[in-house]
Amino acid sequence: EDTMSVHLKEGAPPMAKRGRPGEFRLVKLREEPLTTQELQKMAYEVIELAKIDPGAFVEVRRKGAYVIQFGEYRVLVALPPFSDGIEITAVRPVVRVTLDDYELSERLKERLAERAEGVVIAGPPGAGKTTFGSALAECYRSLGKVVKTLESPRDLMVGPEITQYGKLGPSFEGTADLLLLVRPDYVIFDEMRKTDDFNVFTDMRLAGIGMVGVVHCGAPIEAVQRFIGRVDLGLLPHVVDTVIFIRDGRVVKVYSLRITVKLPTGMQDTSLARPVVLVSDFETGVPEYEIYTFGDEVVVMPLRPGAAARARARRERMEEGLRYRLIRRKHTVVLDLGPERADQEVIITVDGREFVRLTTDSRGRITLARNSPAGRRILEAARRDRLGVLPSEE
Repeated sequence: EDTMSVHLKEGAPPMAKRGRPGEFRLVKLREEPLTTQELQKMAYEVIELAKIDPGAFVEVRRKGAYVIQFGEYRVLVALPPFSDGIEITAVRPVVRVTLDDYELSERLKERLAERAEGVVIAGPPGAGKTTFGSALAECYRSLGKVVKTLESPRDLMVGPEITQYGKLGPSFEGTADLLLLVRPDYVIFDEMRKTDDFNVFTDMRLAGIGMVGVVHCGAPIEAVQRFIGRVDLGLLPHVVDTVIFIRDGRVVKVYSLRITVKLPTGMQDTSLARPVVLVSDFETGVPEYEIYTFGDEVVVMPLRPGAAARARARRERMEEGLRYRLIRRKHTVVLDLGPERADQEVIITVDGREFVRLTTDSRGRITLARNSPAGRRILEAARRDRLGVLPSEE
């Protein structure tokens, strides 16, 4: 009853993982290693049974690899040359729970039931994300919503009223086109990994369908970072409004996302105000991260205690940089740091950030062509009074 998975590998003793998410142990089923003949027979029987059993689905069929769903059991068969030996892994959910079993706050329950329509369930493998997704799907069904799932393999434990869809073709794009005709209220997208999966999630969310996605990650903010580069920053809070992080079968962190226009923390020049995505602790409302563009980069800035003070200290060190004289000539621009800085490497900063490292000559000067990219950037920064020079040892 408490067996989570069975692991059979050629040349190794059979093993089983027993317990529950976050509290399991690996035990030997016998001392003798499995032989090639034993595993060949098992693999053949599993693959052939999947062809004739109406309750079985071959989710993945590749050269040397099969993923088969037998009811609640997910079986992976790996064969050489894909693996170094025959391996059979069978996984099943240990518990079937409802949202009430998670001891969620009333505020979070209200958000999930009424407002949250771009939910991401995140956590490391085996943390209980799929189990929570199943509970959320049943919750929406009990509220009278039309719920569908996108899965490969289809292993969510849901009732017969909820249709579980696989891939229609090589990706979920064809399935998404079909789902738009079905008009579901909510779609549970289990295990988003590839860019195409995130694109499908985004397209369906922007089409007005409530989406719940499941992603693998090691920290709550990493779930948001998985969308960066795949979704325009301005659209991010409209695609993902709630992140639920699960570890050891428990909800340990919930983030909410919203966008505003403000001066990013640590900056002082009001002209640098820009759209900023605030990632806040859902229960307290306290922002923990800011996400914004800086040049061509997307910055994810932590706002934990002390972060702002450290940023101010770095800025003060930069403001207390080396003294220099900027000499503008017809074809060149010269940074004169004085003979005491001769033959030394220095850091040129622009807007408080490192731009380039250069070495002074025997007179303590750096000479650049005026029309070179570095020369133009230095002149432009000096015009805005945003040019600085630091010794490289700092």
